[in-house]
Amino acid sequence: MDEKIKGQCDRCCQPTAITTMSMFNKDIICMPCKDEEQNHPKYKEASDVENAECKKGNYNFDGIGLPNDLKRI
Repeated sequence: MDEKIKGQCDRCCQPTAITTMSMFNKDIICMPCKDEEQNHPKYKEASDVENAECKKGNYNFDGIGLPNDLKRI
């Protein structure tokens, strides 16, 4: 997280105590946003590409990009 408010979802901007990183980009998101992400048709592709990058040693992969229909801000 940059200098953003800690405990706030990068996607929906709601306060949260539990966060995780998006599979599509480097957003730090809340669990409801993660659930929405996991139900997206491109989630498997994003996950597969992320895993392939990690196997190559790229642990700072930017992701495949957030689909427009998941953007809230």
